[in-house]
Amino acid sequence: MIVEILTPEALLYKGEVTSVSVPGAKGPFVILEHHAPIISMLTAGEVKLFQGKKELQSITIKGGTLECNHNKTVILAD
Repeated sequence: MIVEILTPEALLYKGEVTSVSVPGAKGPFVILEHHAPIISMLTAGEVKLFQGKKELQSITIKGGTLECNHNKTVILAD
């Protein structure tokens, strides 16, 4: 799936991953490829991007929102 992580200042990440772990408002959760459409609030924590079982990158956020639709996940982070 394609993941984009944006802040008001910059594009932090854009690329292909197999899963992304995020700090949801009601607890952490993972988005996998072809996930059902979802919109969620995010809290402060780590967004972890994976290719298979290998962690590609970890990005610290202060909060934000996530939208997943049509195998694309967009995170608008603070």
